[in-house]
Amino acid sequence: MRVELKRGGYTAAVNTLGGELVSFRDEQGTEYIWGGDANSWKGQNPNLFPVVGNLMDGKVKVDGETYEMARHGFARLSEFTVAEQGEDYVVMELCQSPETLARYPFEFVFRVRHQLIDDGFSTQFEVKNPAQKDLLFCVGAHTGINCPVRMGERFEDYLLVFDEMEDAQTIVPSAEGYRSAKREPMLNHTDTIALDHAVFDRLDTIIFEGLRSKGVTLRHKAGGRGIHMEFGEFPMVAFWTAPNANAPYICLEPWHGCAAEEGESGELADKLHVIRLAYGEEKTLKYTMELR
Repeated sequence: MRVELKRGGYTAAVNTLGGELVSFRDEQGTEYIWGGDANSWKGQNPNLFPVVGNLMDGKVKVDGETYEMARHGFARLSEFTVAEQGEDYVVMELCQSPETLARYPFEFVFRVRHQLIDDGFSTQFEVKNPAQKDLLFCVGAHTGINCPVRMGERFEDYLLVFDEMEDAQTIVPSAEGYRSAKREPMLNHTDTIALDHAVFDRLDTIIFEGLRSKGVTLRHKAGGRGIHMEFGEFPMVAFWTAPNANAPYICLEPWHGCAAEEGESGELADKLHVIRLAYGEEKTLKYTMELR
């Protein structure tokens, strides 16, 4: 089912499959969310839960027991229910089921709130533990933004501009998509990365951890309106487009968690940035996309 949202001249659409926001248009009807294409990436804006990235051999351990789970978890392929709805917002909800318990032995309430705001939209993840045992999870976003946004432009016409000057290296994934010890200089006392498909062809993903900045803007080199992502409390942020595809989109990805680390134990409790909730506890994380 598709839920339509409206606020002023802005519109959005959210699918119950995956609970994801699949359209955001401004007053002129310009679409910012990637439409999906099987030739490069059929996804659009998946919600990553209860893991982020690749698991080692597609498996995770909980208290020594091994479970199989796909990359980025099962939420993106699950049917959500509509928990709340208004003209400019919707709350999608996913809870445990026999299918999820076979892959992830936890009871949970996972809510995704999509809200149109004055000049964009926000997405808020709300996770609650309804069970007596501790709940362990990671969560993140994978928001595909059309790049270029307008006809006649190129991917290479765009920049990523961070809120602050940075000195940071990118974490270089292994060939299997795991977190490796390899690092590569990427931000050398600058706030700007010029987009170039050749970089993604070589690295696959640009991944940062512990930046000073809490936000980043995708904008055209010649100026004009761009889209700013405020990623706030997320400790990691990544940028991806399909390598060797010259695809016209860039994914802006705030993460609280990451792919398996080479040499890790495989236990979910040991994963970097895993969140632990006791009975009745809740965790809320939000990112916003604002035109500016």
